[in-house]
Amino acid sequence: MNQRSTRSPRDQAEHLRRLHHDDAILVLVNVWDAASARVVAATPGCSAIATASAAIAATHGYEDGENIPVDLMIDCLRRVCQAVELPVTADLERGYTDVGATTSAALDAGAVGINLEDDLCATETMEERIREAVDTGQAHGIPLVVNARTDVFLLRPDAAPEQHYAEAAERGRRYLDAGADCVFVPGCTAEQHIRDLVAQFGPGRLSLLAVPGTADAGTLQEWGVARLSHGPFPHRRTLQALDAYAREHAELSPKSPRQG
Repeated sequence: MNQRSTRSPRDQAEHLRRLHHDDAILVLVNVWDAASARVVAATPGCSAIATASAAIAATHGYEDGENIPVDLMIDCLRRVCQAVELPVTADLERGYTDVGATTSAALDAGAVGINLEDDLCATETMEERIREAVDTGQAHGIPLVVNARTDVFLLRPDAAPEQHYAEAAERGRRYLDAGADCVFVPGCTAEQHIRDLVAQFGPGRLSLLAVPGTADAGTLQEWGVARLSHGPFPHRRTLQALDAYAREHAELSPKSPRQG
């Protein structure tokens, strides 16, 4: 059943942007198909939907990291957008080679926000990705909400925490200057670093991932965090529940051979 919102895409995008600046933190329980989108959208207090690239890839038998064909990912995104009335933000990883074309396809599918990651590429490369995405939104008449992710904390495991913070802050400021609405810093969990990034980026600009060790949403809200995503973890929890169900109900011992 098509549940596409009666709001225009422009209104949806503007609403999604406002949610980042509300007093309440924007909590996104990421989805991977129409069924999961409907479940999350029906949860009291849910105000927006976000996809998770890893979950969508796994659902279709692919590893994360732009291994899923982009057309298949966009088709899944379209089904998510058609299943709910809430604004949808799409995880586009690094942009699947052509940021402009992928962003355009995501907008045509119904998304009004995107997540772009730097994978620790040159800062100039990520700035160009952001500008291209923003320009594509403008060409569609949609004020696209861009969540620019830096992988400093995830991909520099041997660096000192202060080095993580300093690089994330520098990259984040440049991404915001390039047109991003917020900066996604997965792996950042220390209170002082979070508070400092909020101060560096300004209100409504810091986005975090709910990894182990991350403070609860209420505490992050007090610290000034705008957005908290759950990434691939809802999908993993769902598969764990399926595994438990299967083990509970499957016949784990071999059947006795038929007699006669």
